[in-house]
Amino acid sequence: MSGSSLDGLDIAFIELQEVSGRWTYNLRNAGCYAYPDEWIEKLSRATSLNSLEYQLLDAEYGKYCGELINGFIQENNIQFQVQLISSHGHTTFHVPHKGISCQLGNGAAIAATTGINVVNNLRAMDVAFGGQGAPIVPIGERLLLGNYLYYLNLGGIANISLNHESRYIAFDICPANKVLNLLAKQSGQQFDDGGRMAEKGELNETLLDSLNDFEYYKMPYPKSLSNDFGIDVIYPLIAKRNAHTDDDLRTYVEHICIQVLHAVAQLQSDFNLSGEQKMLVTGGGARNVFLINRLKEMLGKLGVNIETPPDELIDFKEAIIMALIGVLRWREENNTLASVTGASRDSIGGSVWIGQEA
Repeated sequence: MSGSSLDGLDIAFIELQEVSGRWTYNLRNAGCYAYPDEWIEKLSRATSLNSLEYQLLDAEYGKYCGELINGFIQENNIQFQVQLISSHGHTTFHVPHKGISCQLGNGAAIAATTGINVVNNLRAMDVAFGGQGAPIVPIGERLLLGNYLYYLNLGGIANISLNHESRYIAFDICPANKVLNLLAKQSGQQFDDGGRMAEKGELNETLLDSLNDFEYYKMPYPKSLSNDFGIDVIYPLIAKRNAHTDDDLRTYVEHICIQVLHAVAQLQSDFNLSGEQKMLVTGGGARNVFLINRLKEMLGKLGVNIETPPDELIDFKEAIIMALIGVLRWREENNTLASVTGASRDSIGGSVWIGQEA
């Protein structure tokens, strides 16, 4: 899969096993293949293309993904072991209230290039049933990642899941790494390593108030965000100030923490939660030491204890879960939760492309 932060294409080889309804996984091989500047440019401007150009890019990117997968298979010497490719692709247009969520990466092109069966287009069925098409990872959190009350993912967008006995809830909170990385690039860095730049910065209360005032944060869940919100709305608001990058990063880290705090407080109120509560934090933001420490300080006041998993789960959680979603689709079992997305019912999402010869 390709995250909104455009750091590269995550490819993972995962063995999944189900015994009496209990799933386990083994991450055999994994890597993040950084995009060359050419592909960063192509993916960044995808939403500005006309219809024909967009379709051509979809096919080209599918072939590109297939070629990278072939290289990954050779590199790890796993020829003839891969039974299914589950491809999330790269999200472009996400407008669920109008019935679409689009990801680049043509499934037929991937199947033809690799000669392996492919499942892609994972969000479309949920959107057709009136859901947000997001978040889709909670099915994997519930089946694979143990008994935590909260799962917080700090990726390009921060999202949270509540694993309550009565209901499973999840929603997008706010843009996260996408904006932090754009800010870091102002100082010539790909990202703020460990949050060191943010830690040196000064908090700007005026900017913080402006960030916290967006209407999305007042909306009830289920709800989801498109990448455009961080790129076209949040980042320009910060960048136009021409302030010191460290100060902008410090302020945006605080914004993320405040919005996570509000989300947890809302869930605690809605579900009457109290006492000690465990949260698993994954995604690239789990490596941002300053961000995690601020979250620990703020959420600790609500009785929430934060845990970060081993590096492989931080880096490849979403790839692992996309594998599970693809396998569930292949088995024709529900792989999207309506309680999370707001759809009219749970559904089996994904298009299937047969790349193997009959």
